[in-house]
Amino acid sequence: MDNLVPLYTTFTGRISRKTYWLGVVGIIVAAIVLGIILGVVGLGLANPGTAAWGSLILFVLLAVPSLALGVKRRHDRNGSGNDVYVYFALSFILVVVQALGFGFTMTEVEGVSVPMPTMTMTIFNAVLGIFALYLLVVLGFLKGTEGENQYGPDPLSA
Repeated sequence: MDNLVPLYTTFTGRISRKTYWLGVVGIIVAAIVLGIILGVVGLGLANPGTAAWGSLILFVLLAVPSLALGVKRRHDRNGSGNDVYVYFALSFILVVVQALGFGFTMTEVEGVSVPMPTMTMTIFNAVLGIFALYLLVVLGFLKGTEGENQYGPDPLSA
């Protein structure tokens, strides 16, 4: 338990792929629990009018732990983590835009009004998706720098 708090709250040091993936599982579990809680208070997917606000709340609550994992994993690959910060900033902008009701139009599909993204939002989502795939490969699958680097000792040698 002593290692969990720094894992999710500090931005210094390095973590291995195994630690990263275990941390991601913890964030997924937290997201599920928080999603259920938000659904109970009326901000879940069952209520389309407020689902975007629920997504924004979820994003804000899990941003620091997710950033901490990503930056430390990036440090293991001898990178500053700036790409992780840029990804989160762009994701935050996307979630805020959606919560404010911009970037989509309402379309009738078989008598049901469905929000459809505009072309601009579709392109933005595609670019962000490609960026997410890049980070998935870099953070989750590529081996870290062997030995000590500027961010600390090799987590596998400890």
